[in-house]
Amino acid sequence: MTTLNPGAAALRTSPGAGARVWRVVRLNLVNKWTTIYVPVMIMFFIWLVNWLIWWIIWGATAPADRAKAMDGTQWSGGAFYIFVYMLVVGIQVVSATFPFALGYSATRRDFSLGSGLTFLLLSAGYSVGFAVLSVVEEWTNGWGLGGHLFTSVYFAGESFGGRLFIVFSGMLFFFAVGAFSATLFMRWRLYGVLAVVAGLTLLIVGGVALITLTGSWPAVGDWFVANGPVGVTAWLLVPTALAALAAYAVLRRATPRS
Repeated sequence: MTTLNPGAAALRTSPGAGARVWRVVRLNLVNKWTTIYVPVMIMFFIWLVNWLIWWIIWGATAPADRAKAMDGTQWSGGAFYIFVYMLVVGIQVVSATFPFALGYSATRRDFSLGSGLTFLLLSAGYSVGFAVLSVVEEWTNGWGLGGHLFTSVYFAGESFGGRLFIVFSGMLFFFAVGAFSATLFMRWRLYGVLAVVAGLTLLIVGGVALITLTGSWPAVGDWFVANGPVGVTAWLLVPTALAALAAYAVLRRATPRS
C-alpha cells in the first residue's frame, strides 16, 4: 500500500506563482465596464464632440479659409482626457480588488505583479487602438473635415510605432500614479495622499524657481525640441517605475482597514 505525502500533494495542487499572478489579472478585469467599456465610450464621446466642433467650424468658414482654420485643430488636447481616466482606473483596481485578492490568499507580491501585468495589457490594447484610429484619421482626411484628434501635434510627426510608444508609456504613467495614490490612501488615508502631494508640489515649485533664477528656460525648450514626443515620453518611464516601486513598498504594509 502506497503512503501518500500530504505535503507533496498540497504542493502539487497549489497554484504556482504564475497562476496566482494571472488570477489577480482576471480579478482586476472582472468588471469590464470600468476597465474596457467606459474608456471606449469616453473616447467615442470625445471624438463625437470634437467632430461636431469641426463641423461647426467647417460650416461657418469660407471654403478658401477652411484648410487654414482646421489646421488649428492639430493643437487639440482632447485625446488626453482618456489618459486621465486611466489614473482613475489605477485607483479603482487597487482599492476595489485588493481586499478580494487577499481573501483569495493572494500575497501582496502577487497582487502587485498581477496589477502591473493588468496595466501593461490595458496600455498595450489601448495604444494599438489609438494608433489604428490615428491611421484612419489620416486616411479619411480628418474624418472628412480636416480635423485632428488622434493625429494632433503630439503624435502627428511620428510613425505608427512611435505613436504606439507614446500612448503606451503615457497610459502606464497614469496607471502607476493612480495605483500609488490608492496605496497611499489605503495605508495612511487622506493624510498620506496630501503629504505626498504637498511634497511633490514643493519639488515642482523649487524646480521651476531654479530654472527661472538660472535663466534656463531656453535650454529646457531646446531639450523638448531635441528629444521630440517619443524622447520626452520615454523619460516618463522613470517616474512610472518609481511610482510602481513606491506603490509596492507602501502596499506591503497596507491593509483594507488601514
